[in-house]
Amino acid sequence: MVLVVGATGLVGSAVCEKLARRGEKVRALVRGTSSEERIATLQTCGVELCVGDLKDPDSIAAACRGVNAVISTASSTLSRQAGDSIESVDAAGQLNLVNTAKSCNVERFLFVSFRRSPALSFPLGDAKEAVEKAITTLNFTTIQASWFMEVWLSPALGFDYANATARIYGPGTAPISWVSFRDVAEMCAVALRHPAAERTTVELGGPEAISPLEVVARFERIGGKPFKLEHVPEPALLSQFREATDSMQKSFAALMLGYLHGDAINMAPAVDTFALKLSNVDDYARSVLARAATT
Repeated sequence: MVLVVGATGLVGSAVCEKLARRGEKVRALVRGTSSEERIATLQTCGVELCVGDLKDPDSIAAACRGVNAVISTASSTLSRQAGDSIESVDAAGQLNLVNTAKSCNVERFLFVSFRRSPALSFPLGDAKEAVEKAITTLNFTTIQASWFMEVWLSPALGFDYANATARIYGPGTAPISWVSFRDVAEMCAVALRHPAAERTTVELGGPEAISPLEVVARFERIGGKPFKLEHVPEPALLSQFREATDSMQKSFAALMLGYLHGDAINMAPAVDTFALKLSNVDDYARSVLARAATT
């Protein structure tokens, strides 16, 4: 039995579906306030539901009983739930999950994290680092994902492809290995039973590293419309980082600075080892532009 924590989130729901298709027995931690649509999808896949919350230790203990592996994709960053924060979910909640998994003799622990620069300390990065360290006494896999194209190349963060406008953090010239959340979910499913993924960290990006300006050029070519760009200068991001009044604001400013400096990953070794088929930015652009054209 595999417990997926964050099962109604962007990555977690995809992980559950992929595991179920592989014949794994899956238990999903869901909250009473979770999306009814996401829960229905999990039920359709044959996933066992367990109601609980990372902030509730008793419910985590119940969820961990009888499982031999935990996959945690949970994060407060996209949550709109009351009481969720980096401190309560990404830090204390995740560490509680790790400690509970250890006490329940869970054999395997996969943790979805992200790539970050050691030069910049910020609350979300510090929380992820603490969990990464905590799971090293287990048979662990940490998946450090690059920038999600479905998040960073979306209207939510100023990349409004439907209206051909884009917010660019910094000059937009540093290459990034944009990755699809679906590929992160596939890596989780593959890594669970793959010997090469045991007791290691997998850096995961897309099949090519391209700059934000090149991303815009790809969208312009595929969509046939020129984009209007808004550049957010580095000093403005640094000021936002220094003056942030809460941990989420500070963390997003840090992530924007990370985007500005780029994140290029050579994915060839991982592709060969794990037989990955990674989506690229062109695939994503065609998909979202086609969808936007019909709405």
